[in-house]
Order: sequence, then structure tokens, then C-alpha cells
Amino acid sequence: MQKQNFLNRVIVVATVTLLAVSFTTFAWAQESTGRAIKGATPQEVSPRTPQAGYTYTPESSIERPEDLGLRAHTNYVLRSEDGSKPVGLAAPRSLQVSSNFSPDAIEEAETPASMGCLYVQSPNNVKTGCVPNSDSGTKGPSSAGWGAIALVDAYDNPDAASDLVTFDKYWGLPAAKFIKLYANGNGDCTTPAANAGWAGEESLDIEWAHVFAPKAEIILVEACSNSDTDLFYAESVAIQYVQDNYGGGDVSNSWGGGEFSSESSYDFTFAGANYSEYGAPVAVFASAGDSGIGAAYPSVNPWLTSAGGTSVLRNSNGTFNSESCWGGSGGGNSGYEKTGESTDYQYGIFGGGAARATPDFAFNADPNSGVWVYSQYGFGGWTPVGGTSVASPSLAGIANRAGNKLSSWFGYDVDAYGYFTNGENNLLYAQLPAAKAYSTNFYDITTGSNGGTVTYSWDYCTGVGSPRGLLGK
Repeated sequence: MQKQNFLNRVIVVATVTLLAVSFTTFAWAQESTGRAIKGATPQEVSPRTPQAGYTYTPESSIERPEDLGLRAHTNYVLRSEDGSKPVGLAAPRSLQVSSNFSPDAIEEAETPASMGCLYVQSPNNVKTGCVPNSDSGTKGPSSAGWGAIALVDAYDNPDAASDLVTFDKYWGLPAAKFIKLYANGNGDCTTPAANAGWAGEESLDIEWAHVFAPKAEIILVEACSNSDTDLFYAESVAIQYVQDNYGGGDVSNSWGGGEFSSESSYDFTFAGANYSEYGAPVAVFASAGDSGIGAAYPSVNPWLTSAGGTSVLRNSNGTFNSESCWGGSGGGNSGYEKTGESTDYQYGIFGGGAARATPDFAFNADPNSGVWVYSQYGFGGWTPVGGTSVASPSLAGIANRAGNKLSSWFGYDVDAYGYFTNGENNLLYAQLPAAKAYSTNFYDITTGSNGGTVTYSWDYCTGVGSPRGLLGK
């Protein structure tokens, strides 16, 4: 009887949603008023940590004022020898560069093995091991994962499948189960046009989601263009497909843009709730941006997990030294989104009804400690890539690997109803006050600056910190 009551409520609510688009029925906490939250955006309080070495920002990652509320950009930056667009390499190789953080520290292009060692192995091992080795066959984290991870992007990468095969073969990773979907059901295209900038993004996304969750099927969902209309539609396609065909999983979005007054009316698109499937669990991730302190959309959407960026610093022999805030990492208080009854995971930091603040946790994003990516159409070969575009798919892969199957709803049979929440963030933030769990499961980053204060516990650059092991993810 309880299951039938729940199903009846599902059908009623879903019908009301489709006909009336009444988000208050779902207890959407962001209060879609379109009015700015006074004084929400934090001002730069400290100089941003300078970028070590040279970088190159592709056209697809340039934020343009005329795109606000209309089009999104990618969030990746390439490591460069001299500031010009790097030429794709035939194979990865050592590319050490001195760090700005310490005369004794270096930054090195990172590999699946070094990142797997740092982020998902025992925290006791990271200071003595995790040395990047660009030789072929160095492997990565052991095979794990469940369901599927969908990567939502714009335009087409004609070489996406072969790029992933090349990436896996070089490192000796398990072959991926991979499919590509065109999100063309809105009639905006038949096949998305090829685009080199977004192709590089797509190769990055599918390769690094696969690194951390080799058993999860990798789904590339290509929107017709980088318009918000097409990308938001592709998001709904991705979530629905993962729920309908895999029983759940994760969705990553490495794109974004500046905030706009009507953004909260689109929040439901990223919530991952599907009543007809009893809310098959889907956790959604988004990059916090690459422009330093300041909020971005959809990163500030309270129903998803925002991914910030770090710099990985190494000793002269390549062993792990520390992580710092990457100066380019986005983060800040939303001007339009609030936390609320269903998204109160930041209550202990800011109190009730406060502006949604980002990011939630972080991953390596500095181009000079960036990760190796292979993209034939995007880069012409191998190149180290940074930006919070690295963080979102990687953290989605780590969460998938942890296997907690969290989502934006929680149903419990005591009253036969399900309720909205943000399960992934609830788990992340619940550990902040716990001295033992927090220090074991996260690396608390206290150095560097993206223009905001970086300090103990949560901050506007790295959120609760970077992952160590799978507990609490």
C-alpha cells in the first residue's frame, strides 16, 4: 500500500509539474524571485596566486559579456611553453616547472596513476609515493564504478571514441564502455557541428571520468550548440538516459557562465529527480569556473555539487609535497541562489537562507600540474590540461567509484513519500565538524588564493577540500 501511495503521488506531482511547471510543489529552496541577494558576491580580499609558467586559453573558454544568460563556455586552460597554443605531442613526457609557492616545489603534468594514488588510495601513502610517470602502461586506479557517468558538452567531437581508446591503451587502463548521444530532440540540429575547442573539452571529460570509474559506462551527450537552451536540454537528456538505462549514476558539466537573474528557474533541470523511475539516483557536478573569485552558473545551483581547483605541488624527486588553492579557481556567493529547507548543507557555515556559496570540494586544476589528455581533433595529440573542467568529471568519477549512489531525492518507507535533498553535498558537509573523519577523508587546503580567503575548513576556492580515499564521497 505504501508503494502504491508513493506511485500515486509520483504521478500526480509529475503531471502537475509538466502542466503547471510549479517548482514550489517540489520545495525548491532557491526561491526563484529573480531578485539579487544584497551583498552576496564576496570582494577580492587577497591577491590571486600568480600562475606559474605559461598557459593558453582556447577560444571556447573565453567568457564574453554578450554571452551572459545566453551561451556557456568551457572551463579548461592548456599548459604552454611560451604562451602560444601548444602543439599536440605524440606521447606524454616529463614537463616539470618551478612552482610559485615554494623554491623547493615543482609542478609536473599528472597521470592516471599519480592522480589515482593521490586522491583515492590510502592517505598514508601520498607523501611518499604518487610520483607522476609518463611512461606508457603505468595504469591508474583499480577497476571500480557502477551505472553510468554522462558528460554533457556542446558541439561534436568526431574523434571522441577513438581518443578514449588511445588514452586507455597508452596508460594500460581497462577499455571503456562508451556511447555518444546527440541531444537533438529539441529540433535545433540533426548532428551537432564539429568544434575543436569543445572537442578538447569532450576528450578531457570522458577520459578522466573513466580514469576513476572504469566500470561505469561513459556517455557523451552532445548539445547542438553552446547556447543555454541547447545545453540545458542536453542536461535533461543525460539525466533521463542514465536513469532509464542504468539505474542511476552521475552527470558532469565542465561548462558555465556568469550569473543571470532568471537562473534559478532552470535549477530543476539539474536536480536529477525522475518520479517515474522512483528517483533512480543521479548526482550532478559542475565546474566552478576559471576566473578566480566569483560565482558562476550552473555551479551555484544548490542541487548540484560545485567543483573547485587546486595546484598539486611536488618535491624535487616528484613525491607529493602539498596542495594549494589554484589562483584561477572559481568560487563565491551567488547573487540569486539561496540555500533553504531542502539544501541546508551550508547551514553550519552561513546560517539559514544564506546565499549559495561555491565550490563544494576540489581537484587538481592548475595547468602546470594539469592532467594528460589525448584529443586528436581538439589538440592534435597529447597535452596537459588544467582548469576546473578537469575537476568536475574527475570528482564525478570519484563519487561514482565510492558507490554511495546519492541523489537529489531521498525516499523512506516510514511515510511512503520521497523528498528532495542534495545527498552528495549533505555527505560532504556533514564531515566538516568531525575532526577524525574530516582529516582522514579530505585534504584541508590552507595556502594560495583565488582572490578569496583560503583557510582551515571550508573556503571559496576548494570548498571542504580535496578528496583522500573514498569514504565520505
